[in-house]
Amino acid sequence: MNSSEQTDTQMHEQMHESGIEHTHTHTHTETKAVLNRMSKIIGHMESIKTMVENGRDCSEVLIQLAAVKSAIGGVSRVILKDHIDHCIIDAVKENDTESIEELKKAIDKFL
Repeated sequence: MNSSEQTDTQMHEQMHESGIEHTHTHTHTETKAVLNRMSKIIGHMESIKTMVENGRDCSEVLIQLAAVKSAIGGVSRVILKDHIDHCIIDAVKENDTESIEELKKAIDKFL
């Protein structure tokens, strides 16, 4: 199984193994789309790295970096929407204020 085929359970376990803790478990509907987008971003970054190694024009590199920045923003929006649609709605139903506070902190760091 490659990384784009990880189950939500496997990703959840990896988070805990990495020391990332949270109070809820959840299912995301956009996991495959997020992983596909991230793979494209990684490929794009590798291409930009090659551009730099080959001495390509700085303007061209900056344009490509802007495209990656936009792609990261796009995948971030997908993750945020999916989190709200699943985790936060569940947290509100369960009166889980800690999860809501965690989201606020994450948004502060993201913005």
